Amino acid sequence: MRKVECLCGSVKYELHGELSAIQVCHCSQCRKAQGTPFATNIPVLEENFRITQGQELLKEYESSPGKVRVFCSVCGSPIISKKVSLPGVVRVRAGLIKGDLPVKIAFHAFTASKANWWSLSESDGVPHYEGFAPN
Repeated sequence: MRKVECLCGSVKYELHGELSAIQVCHCSQCRKAQGTPFATNIPVLEENFRITQGQELLKEYESSPGKVRVFCSVCGSPIISKKVSLPGVVRVRAGLIKGDLPVKIAFHAFTASKANWWSLSESDGVPHYEGFAPN
């Protein structure tokens, strides 16, 4: 089990089961939602995700049709995102998970729209995709 909490500690949750690899997204929406050059997402089955504190503090925003971003209404930390096209899965933000992670980056997606001030190295051994990563 992994413990996770937002910046202010008002929202806490647990992740059960094995973690999937980290998916790094460089699309403009993720950059705006995170305030950083990319988002670091880990897909988790909803059954392995459990809010333990602060459910009432969560706010949702549909950033595009079928995609909802959930954040802490106190500190603004991005908690998860959900997509209608991926039922039963939430995408947690890797940076909120306490402690070291046993997983690495699987790929970089939407590199064609990455921030021009952020460099990526093709020599990092991680696949880079200009759009969606293939399934």
